[in-house]
Amino acid sequence: MSRGAALIVGAGDATGGAIAKAFAREGLTACVTRRPRNLSSLAALVSEIEAEGGQARAFGVDAREEEATITLVDQIEAEVGPLEVCVFNIGANVRFGITDTTARVYQKVWEMAAYSGFLAGREAARVMKPRGRGTILLTGATAGVRGREGFSAFAGAKHALRALAQSMARELGPQGIHVAHIVIDGAIDSQFIRDNLPDADERRVRDGLLIPDEIAKNYVWLHRQHRSAWTHELDLRPWNETW
Repeated sequence: MSRGAALIVGAGDATGGAIAKAFAREGLTACVTRRPRNLSSLAALVSEIEAEGGQARAFGVDAREEEATITLVDQIEAEVGPLEVCVFNIGANVRFGITDTTARVYQKVWEMAAYSGFLAGREAARVMKPRGRGTILLTGATAGVRGREGFSAFAGAKHALRALAQSMARELGPQGIHVAHIVIDGAIDSQFIRDNLPDADERRVRDGLLIPDEIAKNYVWLHRQHRSAWTHELDLRPWNETW
């Protein structure tokens, strides 16, 4: 039987999907989301989880919409079980020179990578606080630690997400809720990387790409941590990544 729910906001075919599978193996019902227009793409992920003996539910939700996020969490609590884990995993990585970065691009990236993280985190905290337990994990990036040329929008949003994680951790930790920020520093073995990185195959052979299943193991580990030794920020990168 399910021991509660793990919400993965932004469950794509790489990291998010791997995280969903990992928490389903822990006995939690994986509640996976993407935008409503991409809901059908979650069917395969749900089927894979169920084929392994796990439980999963797919939800078409625009994470940038406040009412939709509120309704999502309420529906999970009512129909699935107590929300034990909330993972925010929306990337929104784009690259534009500063003079080519329109106000619309900057705002959209902020909405996807920062504002929607605030909504997910706030709503998770709302239902976790009365129980005095829960885990909120926010997927960050190198751009949240330092801003590179061409990444003003992405770096601004990811810096905001990192600051949000710090504020939430300081507030919610004493209330029994573990908040952690995970810095993903490197290329992830995904279809996008295989299509766009010329040496992707060579890197994979040398363990030079982040493997989604290995990333996911760390998310589960963070959730399992004893509260006497909680990690707030964890950075993950391949062994040969320059940093």
